[in-house]
Amino acid sequence: MARACEVCGKTPSRGNKVSHSNRKTHRVWRPNLQSAHALLEGTVRRIKVCTRCLRSGRVVKAV
Repeated sequence: MARACEVCGKTPSRGNKVSHSNRKTHRVWRPNLQSAHALLEGTVRRIKVCTRCLRSGRVVKAV
């Protein structure tokens, strides 16, 4: 399973880590994904969702 949010589709972004001496090496910023039980189409499913979607109420959590 990919490291992507199943609600908003947020994926890892890539860039450079820049040291104090301005040397550049590659690095990855990964989204903060959590596994959550959610109601989708009337059934309870376990999905990977980012914390921003959880906090903003885009996910209906199952009890």
